[in-house]
Amino acid sequence: MLFSPCRGLLGMDGRIPRRSFVRGLALTAGLGAVGVGSASAYPFGIDPLRPFVFSSPPLQPFREQLPPLPMVGGSAVEVHASSTTHVFHPDLPASPALGYGGMDYLGPTIEAHVGERTSLTYRNDIASNPLAADVDTRIHGVSEQDRTQVPTSLHLHGGRTPPEFDGHPEDTMRPGQGMVHEFPNRQEACALWYHDHAMGVTRLNIYAGLAGMYLLRDEYDTGASGNPLGLPSGEFELPLVLQDKNFTDDGRQSVRSNPLNPQGSWEAATPGDVGVVNGKVWPEMSVARGLYRLRMVNAASFSVWNLFFENRMRFWVIGAEGGLLDAPVATDHVRLGPGERVDLLVDFGTLAPGTTVELRNDEPIPAQVAQRGVQIMPRFCRFRVGTAAGFTGGVPETLRGGSRGLAVLPPVARPSVVVRNVSVMQLAQGLGQPSPLMSLNNLRYTTDDIEMPRQGTVEQWNIVNVTPEPHPIHLHLVSFRVIGRQAIDTNALMQAVPVPAVGVRWTPSADPFVLGPNLAPQVWESGFKDTVIADANSITRIIVRFPTADELGFDPDATFGMSAHTMDHSEGGHGTMGQASHPLQGYVWHCHMLDHEDHDMMLRYRLVP
Repeated sequence: MLFSPCRGLLGMDGRIPRRSFVRGLALTAGLGAVGVGSASAYPFGIDPLRPFVFSSPPLQPFREQLPPLPMVGGSAVEVHASSTTHVFHPDLPASPALGYGGMDYLGPTIEAHVGERTSLTYRNDIASNPLAADVDTRIHGVSEQDRTQVPTSLHLHGGRTPPEFDGHPEDTMRPGQGMVHEFPNRQEACALWYHDHAMGVTRLNIYAGLAGMYLLRDEYDTGASGNPLGLPSGEFELPLVLQDKNFTDDGRQSVRSNPLNPQGSWEAATPGDVGVVNGKVWPEMSVARGLYRLRMVNAASFSVWNLFFENRMRFWVIGAEGGLLDAPVATDHVRLGPGERVDLLVDFGTLAPGTTVELRNDEPIPAQVAQRGVQIMPRFCRFRVGTAAGFTGGVPETLRGGSRGLAVLPPVARPSVVVRNVSVMQLAQGLGQPSPLMSLNNLRYTTDDIEMPRQGTVEQWNIVNVTPEPHPIHLHLVSFRVIGRQAIDTNALMQAVPVPAVGVRWTPSADPFVLGPNLAPQVWESGFKDTVIADANSITRIIVRFPTADELGFDPDATFGMSAHTMDHSEGGHGTMGQASHPLQGYVWHCHMLDHEDHDMMLRYRLVP
């Protein structure tokens, strides 16, 4: 049975149950006595006009300058995770947070070079958990110990990384533990990012601050002035980590979005009501009159964004997650799901000195979340154009081919053997369990029924999303090309092929139930990617080539380490922390909505010889 993430408010028929409705009315009535003023006057940040959502205190935008992220490089770097406090806005007190590499929030941008190995020394130095009260021990792999001894697992998102260094969610490190990650960097120049990936608490650790960017350079895209591609560099190349957040009245980060969900209970959807860029709420940046390169990552827990400039000025997409496109493509918006990155050129030289322009968002809130009263988070930051001359180069005509040195993108391959249907689902659970269960293939993470593609083969994955909201799907290790999307008649599909009990694979073909033509990928999806938005009630088709051990320089199917989690295969079992129970092998694929990844929209997979 499908279930709305708006649990606690909506019934199975989509209506508000009487008890919840009366409770909401009582809450509204109780708040009605509070004088109308700032939201900070309302108890627990509840707005009487929207009683089913928490609200951050009113914060004036553009109070602070956009902070640049420090750069570190070389063949050896150290990135320790630490407990910190961080000020997100001048009107908020410092909030307990986590940071990498000595920063009090997020981590430094790491610069690496194609073909040159990076050794990253990692240690968990976390002394206290800033979101301890939000740990939900009903989720698979989570225990009371996680409140005080925070488990971590560092993952290089988008990296072609040996399995033992990939940051497997079961390969966790407690405070005082660490390891050296070896990243081969045998892939094209692109923007990756590193973040925590610990089982069942990924959403909490990243939200608290464990994320940073990783820029992979080559002899063409050097990141230095005068680079062969003619791209902006130095102060004119800006890594931007985009997030949305909720804050309590005392300035603390909050992963709670609605008062009907008790503290310590997992939530299926936690959109924020303020935009955060590089750790600051709605910052402003002074820019010169010229071209800028913006390297953006959506590091949100839940939200998909449609990004544009308020004056609707055009800009150019030059790259996706896997590297540069053949040539810049003009557009006036890009749509990014959690985990996705985009490489943009923006010309502020077309604007008069003194002009300001906001980076905004107008992505609709999924209907079942909007029914709680959640509204669109409208902006991220503002750019103020100065009088100084900036980068003097123009937008390149091409980025690949000819004198550029980079080979043009190959045509999309065709599957050599396998067309694989996989499904994205939301499932009701019984009392005492966090509901709904977010599932891939109607399975739990603990299943042994996993995908096992052969090395060297090309497969087509048809990602069938039968839920009412988009899900960004990420495959570790590999990159892929997007073919397109088709809407489907979900009700007809599920009537024709009923969903069995949880734990029994459900991956029917949705081809007989398509409702329209295949829609081509968007311009920002035309290159190689590692994360793709699977839209609601649709098939998203991708082509994946699974590399061989010889191509990678390592065995992707090697066993390594030992799991820190027991594997509970019983019906309804979530697993508990225990003694190391089995060797680890392979990688994972999952929804990159972190709320969903933690419970339980993630499966293992192996690349077999």
